[in-house]
Amino acid sequence: MSENSPGPSPAADSADGSANLLEVRNLVKHFPIKSGILVDRQVGAVRAVDDVSFDVARGETLGLVGESGCGKSTLCRTVLKLLEPTSGSVRFEGTEISHMGRRGLQPLRREMQMIFQDPFASLNPRRRVGQIVGGPLKLHGIASGSTLKRQVQDLLERVGLNPEHYNRFPHEFSGGQRQRIGIARALALRPKLIVADEPVSALDVSIQAQIINLLEDLQDEFKLTYIFVAHDLGVIRHVSDRIAVMYLGKIVELGPADEVYSNPIHPYTLSLLSALPIPDPRANAEREPIVLEGDVPSPADPPAACRFHTRCPYATEICSEVEPELVLHDREHWAACHHPLNRGDPHAAQEALAKPDRDSA
Repeated sequence: MSENSPGPSPAADSADGSANLLEVRNLVKHFPIKSGILVDRQVGAVRAVDDVSFDVARGETLGLVGESGCGKSTLCRTVLKLLEPTSGSVRFEGTEISHMGRRGLQPLRREMQMIFQDPFASLNPRRRVGQIVGGPLKLHGIASGSTLKRQVQDLLERVGLNPEHYNRFPHEFSGGQRQRIGIARALALRPKLIVADEPVSALDVSIQAQIINLLEDLQDEFKLTYIFVAHDLGVIRHVSDRIAVMYLGKIVELGPADEVYSNPIHPYTLSLLSALPIPDPRANAEREPIVLEGDVPSPADPPAACRFHTRCPYATEICSEVEPELVLHDREHWAACHHPLNRGDPHAAQEALAKPDRDSA
């Protein structure tokens, strides 16, 4: 990691002079692999998150994208201290929280909330909607009795549900409505940061658009900051100010959303973009997709040096010997690659993504 860690533009400074709501430095989360019958001993570790650094500016949306199993959800849970970090630093509004205990974190829990991926499993089926959404308000002593009910019903209206839904159970709702309940619960304490862990992946396409529009409206209304996790690159581009691309526990590229899409630097980012459908059916059928060779390596035994070199078409000897640092290339655009793309020819990415399939010509 270079000395100057990837962060937002100075233009993102808030009124109190602090640009960043969240600062993550060299964050590591390893899950031990143990073996033994009488004596449990550690024989290895799953390196789910490995030396990750980034900043999130107040009011922005940072999109986090990558293949399944690359560590996106683990990173988010570690940042929120739902998982204990192995090492590294997490600072929220300038306060170090990575080593805080439960008592010290309790006041900060109001400021950081999460929307979970599965709207079916994330809601307690034995509790009514009013109990689910009002639980955080009651736990933190913010409201009770008729005041609590009124605030919960107001929250339900804000996310597109009816106040009458207060006494219903989760099984009485569709998937999109359940996700709206989850959003209302996350919004109840008026947090500053919301981590949305693939909040639309389990929903129909038409419902996805409704939920995304709702999240954008709520961000404007409540001045929210989002970390938005997805593996749908179309969704990520639509909602994000900046995009971080993860591969095997590391961020390999980070930059403004439009810049990452139009001018990707890392070969892995280029391969992800090549899988994104083009609206024109003829152009989509004619282009040649970039197909990566081999399987994704195990995070319990990742490749040495550059973790992508075993599947990268541009890899050379240095890629298997020296780990590339995440360095700044242009306009807040960071990448960790020994052979960065599009540095000499800014149009190379578009040509590669639109390259026709000669075999079918």
